[in-house]
Amino acid sequence: MSLQGKVGMELKTFTFEIEKGKIREFALAIGDNHPSYESGESLPPTFATVMEMWGGADFFEIIERLELDITNVLHGEQEYIYLGKIKVGDKVTGITKVKDVLNKKHLDIYKLETHFKNEAGETVLISKNTVIERQ
Repeated sequence: MSLQGKVGMELKTFTFEIEKGKIREFALAIGDNHPSYESGESLPPTFATVMEMWGGADFFEIIERLELDITNVLHGEQEYIYLGKIKVGDKVTGITKVKDVLNKKHLDIYKLETHFKNEAGETVLISKNTVIERQ
């Protein structure tokens, strides 16, 4: 498949339930002991990483679906845009799409976006991810 043919490709839809224990585990892992994370009142800003890693397409599925050479792949960038409140007990559904693919010199650059919706169907978070493959 051509690079531009991958634009619009969707990875599997997934649902992730926000658990207090996962918030605490993540806060401990990043060394942030903010009381609101311990109590589950709020999420660390990069908690979406947990949502994608535990609920979404795993690294190997992404590599396979995009037909990448795993030995030449690196993670280039990550951005989270919070549009609404996410709290313990919420079930959010994520869908990841390839938004763009660029070729610069000997690099193929894949721009992925995951849109997370709450149970009311409102988009509460967008995760933007860049995957780079050296050619």
